[in-house]
Amino acid sequence: MGAYIALIYGVIVFAILVIIGLVRFIFSQEKGNEKMQEIAGAIREGAMAFLNRQYKTIGILALIVAIIIIIANYFGNLSKGSSQAASIAFHIGFAFITGALCSAISGYLGMYIAVNSNVRAAAGARKGLNRALQIALRGGAVTGLAVTALSLLGVATLFLLYGGASGKENLIKEAPSLIVGFGFGASFVALFAQLGGGIYTKAADVGADLVGKVEAGIPEDDPRNPAVVADLVGDNVGDCAGRGADLFESTAAENIGAMILGVALYPVFGWKGILFPLVARAIGIVSSVIGLFFVNTKDESKDPMKALNKGYFVTTILNLIVLIFIVKAMLSGKLPNGQEVNWWLLYGCAVTGIILSYIFVWLTDFYTSYHYRPVQEIAKASTTGPATNIITGMSVGMESTALPVIFISIAIYIAYKLGEHALPGFANGGLYGTAIATMGMLSTCAYILAMDTFGPITDNAGGITEMSGAPEEVRNVTDRLDACGNTTKALTKGYAIGSAALATFLLFSAYLDEVKKILGRPLESWFSVDIGKPEVFIGAFIGAMVVYLFSSTAIRAVGRAAQYVILEVRRQFKEIPGIMEGRAKPDYAKCVDIVTKGALKEMVVPGMIVVIAPILVGILLGKEAAAGFLMIGTIAGVILALFLNNGGGAWDNAKKFIELGNYGGKRSDAHKAAVVGDTVGDPCKDTAGPSLHVLVKLISTITLVFVSLFR
Repeated sequence: MGAYIALIYGVIVFAILVIIGLVRFIFSQEKGNEKMQEIAGAIREGAMAFLNRQYKTIGILALIVAIIIIIANYFGNLSKGSSQAASIAFHIGFAFITGALCSAISGYLGMYIAVNSNVRAAAGARKGLNRALQIALRGGAVTGLAVTALSLLGVATLFLLYGGASGKENLIKEAPSLIVGFGFGASFVALFAQLGGGIYTKAADVGADLVGKVEAGIPEDDPRNPAVVADLVGDNVGDCAGRGADLFESTAAENIGAMILGVALYPVFGWKGILFPLVARAIGIVSSVIGLFFVNTKDESKDPMKALNKGYFVTTILNLIVLIFIVKAMLSGKLPNGQEVNWWLLYGCAVTGIILSYIFVWLTDFYTSYHYRPVQEIAKASTTGPATNIITGMSVGMESTALPVIFISIAIYIAYKLGEHALPGFANGGLYGTAIATMGMLSTCAYILAMDTFGPITDNAGGITEMSGAPEEVRNVTDRLDACGNTTKALTKGYAIGSAALATFLLFSAYLDEVKKILGRPLESWFSVDIGKPEVFIGAFIGAMVVYLFSSTAIRAVGRAAQYVILEVRRQFKEIPGIMEGRAKPDYAKCVDIVTKGALKEMVVPGMIVVIAPILVGILLGKEAAAGFLMIGTIAGVILALFLNNGGGAWDNAKKFIELGNYGGKRSDAHKAAVVGDTVGDPCKDTAGPSLHVLVKLISTITLVFVSLFR
């Protein structure tokens, strides 16, 4: 075990050193002129103020939940004796606090670097596309590496502290169940970070667009718009801090779920089956770092997306090669009947996950890029007004759920069957195959997250160049990077929901393993969930309902918070003379403060619905009903997230397609209709949709943490 532990911690140290190097590179770049620095300073101040206030709110909620976790697990395990119950409760509670803290740190780091990279990317655009591209992507890479390294550090350290380093079989097998609190803590912070950030960014965006573009007829990112700084702040709090926390909890929860499944295969692989997910994650970090340094564009006229795709391709190929040796070294062995494990089939599971990630990226691009039919259909429908734009956009969003569900199903089936044939006679063999597929899909997580954070950095860079009155050639560079960033943000959302779908199947299986332990059944036995039982059917019904209720409250929260912004912008246009002529400066800080208060106020109710509902179902209706809640809630959550993400992204790019000069271009009737459609899609793709990624994993981790309390 020592060599693998050394590898894991060696990679963590390597990631920290790379982060330090990237930060030094970013801070050594020029910050542009005084006007650019002033605008960037306002964005930075607003973003950090929001994050500090948000984390205070989340911290209070997390402390209350930690106390509930400790009390619930103490009484839920009293049958094992009071000292044993106290030990279990403390371990899970401490893991929850650690997971929440690490998730918050990862979001904070991502935000801090993003708001310091934006002005440098804008200034770098004066020296050409490649310089700005390098600054923006390396700023995003800090987030990607910090998130994945922190997740790996937290899970590995808790595993060792909770018995993984003891060398005793019973303690090693028990450790993964004790660290489930880490995944729940990460999920808890991620939900509120994504939800609060999503409400903020879309309330500011909707307010700025409706009053600025539609009512006043001024361009996007126009410095005369009082909500424009709040809008730029929103790009960071929604897409940097929120998505960073989202993918942090993805990697943490999925590692823990795979480790729990590895316990059932201890007779075959020993501790290697438990440790494999952490080693696979470490390899993915190294591959992502190498892939990042392959990104460059010598030809300034080329699409920067091609350079990013080259880095993604290199990262994927490296993972495919190295995973051969890791799977062979860790997942070889003999079955109880003396037969050798076919590790090539297990490697095939990893390949299945990697291929699925590529398919999801392509499908998301097809449904959200203006190069393809779906978005062009919405743009064409805009020529007859907002109603036909919205109708067509809804149909595209619904259509976009079909192929992803089919490919997820195929991937789960292939990985399950490969695992089953590699480990014949083990009930968990197929499930472990899906766990390996999930590890394969998440092997590129650090690089994907770098591309995601690249989006808001380039978006901010475009806003800064626009507001500072930079020359046309500089704005052309930032506009190209901004368009590329919009694509990467959409692709990351598709990747996140695809990995969430695989992960929740994995976490559902881990939940059933925990139920079997509590009931005293062998881990290789089956535990069936009978949907025909009234309690189970009711639990499943409630699971689907909670997904829609949560989405409703999240979208309504954006509408309410946006109303505050709209009224404030209208007030300033009316009461501050000279704004429209450029003689007076709007009160940007007032809008930032209004959106901050509104977002933090509105995020609490939808977040607490998700936390409370599965616990009540388990306590009142039982373990099997909680499994029904988890199963159907996951299915409904994944499909609705696909609809919201892809539909919203398609509406957004239909507007951009028209702005390029199609169907009358800017300020045409088609453009006005497309702006309305984009406004409808905004809370779908940036608030409710991304929050559902977290929801489907949160209900999995929360049931794992509270399962001992369920009747």
